[in-house]
Amino acid sequence: MKNKFIIALFSVVLATTGCKDSFFDINENPNNPTEPTVKASYLLPMVLKQTATRMGTEYSWAASWSGYWGRGSDFGPSLPLENYDITPSFQQTQWANSSTSWYDVLTDADFMEKKGRATNELFYVGAAKVMKSIGYMYLVDMYNNVPYSDALRGDAAVAPKYDKAEDIYKDLLIQLDSARLIFKKGVTISDEIRNADVLFGGDLTKWRKLANTQALKLLIHQSEFNKTPSAEIAKITADGSGFIESNKSANLTIAFAMAANQVNPVYSTYVANQNGTLADGFNRVSNYLLNRYKNNNDIRYQYLFLPARNPVDPNNRWVGKDLGATNVKGASSSQESIVIGTGILKDGTQPLWLMTSVESLFLQAEAIQRGWISGDAKMAYENAVKESFNWLKVADANTVSTAFLLSPSANWATASNKLELIINQKYLSLPGINNFEAYVDYRRLGYPKDVPLSKNSSIGDRKIPLRLMYPQNEYSFNSVNVKAQGDIDPQKSRIFWDIN
Repeated sequence: MKNKFIIALFSVVLATTGCKDSFFDINENPNNPTEPTVKASYLLPMVLKQTATRMGTEYSWAASWSGYWGRGSDFGPSLPLENYDITPSFQQTQWANSSTSWYDVLTDADFMEKKGRATNELFYVGAAKVMKSIGYMYLVDMYNNVPYSDALRGDAAVAPKYDKAEDIYKDLLIQLDSARLIFKKGVTISDEIRNADVLFGGDLTKWRKLANTQALKLLIHQSEFNKTPSAEIAKITADGSGFIESNKSANLTIAFAMAANQVNPVYSTYVANQNGTLADGFNRVSNYLLNRYKNNNDIRYQYLFLPARNPVDPNNRWVGKDLGATNVKGASSSQESIVIGTGILKDGTQPLWLMTSVESLFLQAEAIQRGWISGDAKMAYENAVKESFNWLKVADANTVSTAFLLSPSANWATASNKLELIINQKYLSLPGINNFEAYVDYRRLGYPKDVPLSKNSSIGDRKIPLRLMYPQNEYSFNSVNVKAQGDIDPQKSRIFWDIN
């Protein structure tokens, strides 16, 4: 970590704007974690914001592959996004060398953990473990085997070995259990911690709920690989604090504003900047997704997406564009729907979320349906759907969602496959909110069954990719270890939990 970055950590602006450059690299030596001028309280706001920012802004490609989004008509074909011929350079900043790359964020979290241990401020140790479990989960879910035990050791491992993805998941669950125990022991919460914790203000019960929900998410992701995770579920149950509840989303309390470098990053990425200038003409909601709502009298699309600014037909203001579709002469992105609607963010001043109550309730519904945790599966499912309507602030949400749950596409009683029903409604609840989760669910379960392929003419016989290629820098600077993973083919090489 560079000295000028350490100085920047002291600025209040850091918490609202984040880093401008990448100062960490998995194959570079980070600053000595005993650096006396750096405190864990300076690192926590940045780790929380950068993690939430990454989850909210870096997965448009997953949205495209999952059938959520297409390409706006102002743009020509985008390869390899649209023909699935994935190369090591595609999405390589998911890995490192960007201010919000996962290994850069993880290095910050690890630095915070070391500082917390050095000063005996165990709250930061627990928080770091939770945040690291999120980052490593995403890395595994994109790449399978990745550097883990050697990843953040600096000079001790300038060419880190790769750990088995299955083993990483196992250890992440252990780390989350350790975090829960730290929070449960009642660590001392100072005013400095309350101020630094821009997620829960030092509320240890809420941190335990987040740790439990993240642990459940890890188990759900590998549901087909490990169908009976009884021991891990027992640990979650024994904690006693439960999961993220209805109307209790894990939102950051950082204040955003419609001013330069202060706009909610999801809004500034996909909607507009502080001046109202459109930020994204490329990503547009897909016809496939819009039709799933419209054909089932599901009005959530009016809250999930913005209407086209210049619709061809004023009576049809929500208009889609499919991935890889040939542009129609005279068509423009302004005639198609923006992917972040007012139900997600009314403007750039609204909160940034780390994990929503909607996602948590759907995870719980699936776990109950699988018999992992106690509860009424029908009630849990219906509560998750209702939470989606309420989270989006649909007008008269309870009445509208109750009526919707009686419709053929959402009716529990008439659904022949309850798990498929849960996942299909989860799919319809998370566009623009957690795009990556749909990509995970599609790979592990194959739902929704009719997610369309790209319409790009050069797609050949390729299907939706199963993973990303390792980045080019790994082949250049860590070649022995990356080549030991074998020949990677995104069309055939699977994440360990993808066994279908």
